[in-house]
Amino acid sequence: MSDTVIQVENLSKKYIIGHQQQERYTALRDVMANGAKSLGQRLLKPWGKQSANSAYEEFWALKDVSFEVKQGDRIGIIGRNGAGKSTLLKILSRITEPTTGRIRIKGRVASLLEVGTGFHPELTGRENIYLNGAILGMSKAEIKRKFDEIVDFAGIEKFLDTPVKRYSSGMYVRLAFAVAAHLEPEILIVDEVLAVGDAVFQKKCLGKMEDVAKQGRTVLFVSHNMQAISTLTHNCLLLSKGQCVYWGNTEGGITEYLREGCNEELVYTDLPSDFEPRITRVELHTSEPNNTQIHGEPMEVHFEITTPVPIDGASLSFQAYNSLQQPILHLWIFDSELPMCREAGKFDLICRISKMRLYMDRYILKVHFSERAGGDKFQTIENICPFEVVMYGRSREFEWRSGTCAYLEESEWQIKKLQPSKI
Repeated sequence: MSDTVIQVENLSKKYIIGHQQQERYTALRDVMANGAKSLGQRLLKPWGKQSANSAYEEFWALKDVSFEVKQGDRIGIIGRNGAGKSTLLKILSRITEPTTGRIRIKGRVASLLEVGTGFHPELTGRENIYLNGAILGMSKAEIKRKFDEIVDFAGIEKFLDTPVKRYSSGMYVRLAFAVAAHLEPEILIVDEVLAVGDAVFQKKCLGKMEDVAKQGRTVLFVSHNMQAISTLTHNCLLLSKGQCVYWGNTEGGITEYLREGCNEELVYTDLPSDFEPRITRVELHTSEPNNTQIHGEPMEVHFEITTPVPIDGASLSFQAYNSLQQPILHLWIFDSELPMCREAGKFDLICRISKMRLYMDRYILKVHFSERAGGDKFQTIENICPFEVVMYGRSREFEWRSGTCAYLEESEWQIKKLQPSKI
């Protein structure tokens, strides 16, 4: 259709990666022998596949990825490290070519993929602004019109005539983002580089990207920050091992992303150690089966600790993280409050929550186990015991909406009629 600005069909990217032989050193005779052997193999099998003993193998960073982006869409691209996100952006930015598949892009593309992309280190900040504008196909007059706005946003006026190779990573990113966002590209592609900046700058960048999208331009945004993804984007693409495993609304994509990264076992178990204290079991007792918890009902978290030695002032705490990976709940117990693990053995600990008032969402637990403050830290266990808080049988005039709040507090309302005012 005419409003489609990016169309990706069966996109794949292959790399040939090498494996270094496990040798302590390589003699000159080995180099010569291996070189002659390699040459002989190429002469005998110039187009054949690599042998089983080859030091090289094929690695598919992307495999048969297809999607379509409309003008003005705000698309999040998410996935674990190594999923293929950066490779996809490099292909869309025309930095590298695909192995197979086809891409159609309509419009001017500005990319901010990593610190240093698109800047010449020997040129000054001023010169790089004009250089990037020229690469985007803008005239000198157009760049000049936006110049002061770019410098003000980046906050690098003092260093405008300094070669960018002397910039800190934060200064570099501020200027690079300001150039990419202000020179009016039809498509803005931003990778995780915003993690380099401070919190104030990140908020400023997210606001600018939202402004860009409201102007009808297209934004592709890669981040591990689910809060930023949920705020900025409406739809998202989830990559896993080079393949597209989800394409749809952002909320559903975040749910799939978190499910992919957490331990799907509802109960966490581990083997005891002969040398150090260890949490050997964590189990939720929710109000409903399959780790489903009705809002307002009791819930328990059971812990089993096995220790071969006495612990000097044991401490156990756990946090509940929501679907945006934000810590919402934090509870703890110390030996000074209740005696625990003062001698070797196995111990059961139960945390009872009389009314679980977390708002409806999906949650995971993170557990911390240590000695008293300043002592040994035994364990931090992440992404375990996933559970979901639901609100069955409850309705309101404006319905329940995800993302409305973190938890609901008990309260009472009082309404009093005042005397009508005299007009």
